[in-house]
Amino acid sequence: MLLRVLNLSRRGFCSHSGHDIASAIAELNKEMESVFGESSSTIHSSSIGNDIMAEAPQLVSLKIGGSGLGLTHVGSKGEAQMVDVTPKESTKRAATASCKVILGKKVFDLVSANQMAKGDVLSVAKIAGINGAKQTSSLIPLCHNIILTHVHVDLKLNPNDFGVDIVGEATSAGKTGVEMEALTAVSVAGLTVYDMCKAASKDIQITGIQLERKTGGKSGDWSRKE
Repeated sequence: MLLRVLNLSRRGFCSHSGHDIASAIAELNKEMESVFGESSSTIHSSSIGNDIMAEAPQLVSLKIGGSGLGLTHVGSKGEAQMVDVTPKESTKRAATASCKVILGKKVFDLVSANQMAKGDVLSVAKIAGINGAKQTSSLIPLCHNIILTHVHVDLKLNPNDFGVDIVGEATSAGKTGVEMEALTAVSVAGLTVYDMCKAASKDIQITGIQLERKTGGKSGDWSRKE
């Protein structure tokens, strides 16, 4: 029973900031008294309070995040912020992302034969993906408005799973990465495939949106296959 009370109290404490520690301990005292029918001072409440106090810096650190978790879009007080890239050097940056759209056999056959009512599904989705990459900073609020030097979106029909495999690449010579631009490109392309085909089926699935690799920048090169 004591363990249950402690667990409940510790969970409740996670939502408190440092200046509410006294209030949290007072609530713990009330819970202890209601369970044991006596003052919590006889059950080492001060010791419990000390334990909670010791955990407080860790809880606040995890909540605020900042440098500990490497969340650059979170300020020292936990507020959202846009990263200042002024001091960073301009370097060549590239990123590749992928996505899959599962059509089902009926829709797959229609797309393969270019018989969808809205027209050429893959061509329209390709243009939409390129345009989506260029609009990333308008869609994702804390992304920088960067100059892209190249965007490539490729869509291929896959008869093995009656789907469309989508790959998007973005490159730039700037102060911040283009991972979000590549991810946005394949996401918008996938959504466009769905829009072009939704009249024929509502079972279409957009899945597997992920970064495949990136190069350049302070963090260096990264690949999902490594």
